[in-house]
Amino acid sequence: MGARRHLPSNDETELDMTPMLDIVFIMLIFFIVTTSFVKESGVAVSSPQAESASQQENANIFIAITADGEVWIDRRPVDPRAVRAIVARLHADNPEGSVIIQADENAATGTLVDVMDQVRLAGVEAIAVAADKKQSG
Repeated sequence: MGARRHLPSNDETELDMTPMLDIVFIMLIFFIVTTSFVKESGVAVSSPQAESASQQENANIFIAITADGEVWIDRRPVDPRAVRAIVARLHADNPEGSVIIQADENAATGTLVDVMDQVRLAGVEAIAVAADKKQSG
């Protein structure tokens, strides 16, 4: 006598999607929590040209200094004396980030130095001054 063969039943087999949905939502929450948000300055400035300009990675705070000496952070004009407190608060959100100061080429150097000093006093050592790459020729 031959061995009995078990034929598959004709009942529909259902696939439970709940564990996959749980994993998708957990991944979504993970990516939302770990995303670093960039604080743009909110004003366009004419950056000076430099031969040695290079791409800055991992910057999340942009500070703009206009030709009139106005300081902008996060799309709002701020008092230069308030830069330290604002940068300290934004830096606490992302301690790995750095600060880029976008100073207009006609901005006063004293304002730039004051802002850089305030940023350093806020505990940020990674500071860069934005410049456009000079076109050769």
